[in-house]
Amino acid sequence: MQEKNNPIYQRDVLEFVTVAVQYCAYLEDLEERSRSELIDTMSKLLPLLYLKGTLLPQYETFSDEVLSDYVTEENYNIIRNNIALIMADKDDYLDVFVADMKYSDEPILMTISENLADIYQDIKNFAYIYKQGVEEEMMSALEMCNQNFKTDWGQKLVNVLRAIHEVKYSFNDIDDEDYIQ
Repeated sequence: MQEKNNPIYQRDVLEFVTVAVQYCAYLEDLEERSRSELIDTMSKLLPLLYLKGTLLPQYETFSDEVLSDYVTEENYNIIRNNIALIMADKDDYLDVFVADMKYSDEPILMTISENLADIYQDIKNFAYIYKQGVEEEMMSALEMCNQNFKTDWGQKLVNVLRAIHEVKYSFNDIDDEDYIQ
């Protein structure tokens, strides 16, 4: 396919790739970051990632190609644990927008760290395949990422954004270090 007609090179797709790479790079470099830095950055990156996800081209058919995962369980746990260490007692939040909620009378306990790591895993797998430059695999990764946005990580993103908003702007138990303007 010619580049200008190929959906993998469309402006909206390349902008999504750019934001996805920024999100992953930030989470991979959390050393010496404070909770306020993490929360402030996520409160800006997540809405942008969501917006760019909504602008991905829509597909009616999906490739049968099976793509390998780049993010290992060890990589995932490193990201999740690093976020959990930074978030400490602010990591947990109650979520009512999960599938298991229909079987429960009470909200489900979720963690910011797990949701950010789940989003990271899908986005990083996509970005890694995209970086390889094999057009057929790039197209399959784009289709898969778009589908996963609709069915999985898009909802996780908006759920965790609500929790991040609460941590960022909560006036309960304010410490000077935790308060973000």
